Amino acid sequence: MLVRMGAGLAVIAVLIAALWLYTRAWAPDRADYAVQGVTIDGGNGHVDWGTLAAQGADFAYIGATGRNGGRDPTFAANWRGARGVGIRYGALMDYSLCRSPTDQGTTFMTTVPRDNAALPPAIRLAFDPACGTRPRRDQLLSDLNTLVNLVESHAGKPVLLNVTEDFDEVYDVGSGINRTLWLDANFFPPDYASRSWVMWTATDMRHIDGANGPVRWNVVAP
Repeated sequence: MLVRMGAGLAVIAVLIAALWLYTRAWAPDRADYAVQGVTIDGGNGHVDWGTLAAQGADFAYIGATGRNGGRDPTFAANWRGARGVGIRYGALMDYSLCRSPTDQGTTFMTTVPRDNAALPPAIRLAFDPACGTRPRRDQLLSDLNTLVNLVESHAGKPVLLNVTEDFDEVYDVGSGINRTLWLDANFFPPDYASRSWVMWTATDMRHIDGANGPVRWNVVAP
């Protein structure tokens, strides 16, 4: 009995290990999603951009500003690194419900250079556990419109809105602001939001050579 139980536990352990390795390496099939890329920020440490390109990153969204109001200290180096190896690159900012949109827009504009070769900038809309502010929907949409106008004026391009599912459930951003949507859902295409997505974070668990820790791996709709 104990021998059979031990053998069963060993099989379970092997299956768990195999699943863990699979999720670390998984990405959608290129036949389904030809254009794939990565999100990089200070949490990924020093990035070897040549290696990242060799791992199949066609583009990179690079963290520029955080919800605490500060600039990502690795932004400038990552911006240069992506450009230097020919990966298409764009800037990503985290939106904060606890800071004024004007302040956030100013931080973005003084961090990210205007660059005609860059991808459209992206604004990530996700709840921050450190910020308990929850404005009414009309106030959120007004503030977000202010930020969008500032960022677009600086970049000269329309923004992408990277909206998490729980944020969208509360604010339904897609029906309030007509901008391209970038949604999140591990392993299965997202089915939330009131409009179709153009970009999808297919996994936030992927480990690839060239960057520390898990990265958010993104695909463009075919």
